[in-house]
Amino acid sequence: MKKTDTRSEIETTVISVLTELVEDWDLEMEEELNANTRLIADLGFESIDVVQFAVSLEQSFGKDGLPFERLFMRNGDYVEEILVCDVVQFLENNL
Repeated sequence: MKKTDTRSEIETTVISVLTELVEDWDLEMEEELNANTRLIADLGFESIDVVQFAVSLEQSFGKDGLPFERLFMRNGDYVEEILVCDVVQFLENNL
């Protein structure tokens, strides 16, 4: 992905990656995935899902070694919740 990619393009890619990850989970979502979708509360992500999501994002954006610890950890502890918009902001800052 190019540095010139817009926030909208990044968000579209993130939602596409999430859709591929969860499409076989038989989730009953009240609304489609969007910027306010919560990875843990809405999608039921567990730690292995977070790792798989991070790897899938790196592959989709063609960039290895993104500092996901900045997204998933605060002050040495794992964050309790991550929204799609948090992921988009992180990628916008780190691509």
